[in-house]
Amino acid sequence: MKLYRFLTADDTSAFCHKVTEALSKGWVLYGDPQYTFDQANGVLRCGQAVTKEVEGEYHPDMKLGQQ
Repeated sequence: MKLYRFLTADDTSAFCHKVTEALSKGWVLYGDPQYTFDQANGVLRCGQAVTKEVEGEYHPDMKLGQQ
């Protein structure tokens, strides 16, 4: 089964670490990173989709980050 996650955070090194951690756990980048400016808070926000192939069946209560 293929799992999908969309990682988000402010545009800081923490976002890069979040994506790097996912990659180190076998997740694969899916598409280009996305950026948007949050005018209300004055920060740039980042997003990156990742996917991962795993054994088993999907259940809505799965903790995707723990896969």
